[in-house]
Amino acid sequence: MSKPLILIVDDDAELSDMVAELLAREGWAVQSVLNAVEGEKALTQWQPELVLLDVMLPDANGFDICRRWRTKNPGLGIVMLTARGDPMDRVLGLEIGADDYLPKPFEPRELVARVRALLRRQTPGRADATQLRFEGLTINLLGREVLVGAVSVPLTSVEYKLLVTMARTPGVPFSRDALTEAVQQGSYKPLDRTVDVQVARLRRKLAEASPGKEWVDTVRGEGYVFVPRG
Repeated sequence: MSKPLILIVDDDAELSDMVAELLAREGWAVQSVLNAVEGEKALTQWQPELVLLDVMLPDANGFDICRRWRTKNPGLGIVMLTARGDPMDRVLGLEIGADDYLPKPFEPRELVARVRALLRRQTPGRADATQLRFEGLTINLLGREVLVGAVSVPLTSVEYKLLVTMARTPGVPFSRDALTEAVQQGSYKPLDRTVDVQVARLRRKLAEASPGKEWVDTVRGEGYVFVPRG
């Protein structure tokens, strides 16, 4: 099996070299480019499994690139890197399709851990790269279908968006406000039901499909977290 390929799109050449060396030591193949134009070419030429994408590039806005690449490549892993530490930037990045968001400066071991976790969720073959797969649960990102074992779980659009938002970063708690932002898709109108009600329905449907197993936990004072359990 070939090595997973990681594409770094960041205009900080010194940082890119450091990150490339760090990731190469983990056994991954790495390519680096310094701007969005070269990033577009590299994405087509190299077809990476994962992209480390800087938000502030000299020739484009990283959020716009993320949105475009997510639409064109549903199975692509995207980790946004930025010097902007505003929590709302993280919410925006996740809402438009990023799998993870890491502010600079970051701890190298944390970056490696997050990349490893995301690559682990990517399935080995290209045909399966449009899925999030966990033991007993599969989320088909193209078909917008959720399977527990071989059983399809009927979810509403909001329930599906909530599940995908949380499942992209297992173990990371999401506040109610962050989940509301994630499912509104740019609309400023409030949900007709609270997030608590929608999450409760999602949990009930998943529990009915897999009795005795909980996929979503409540984090007191924070919100909700997707926790796959073997």
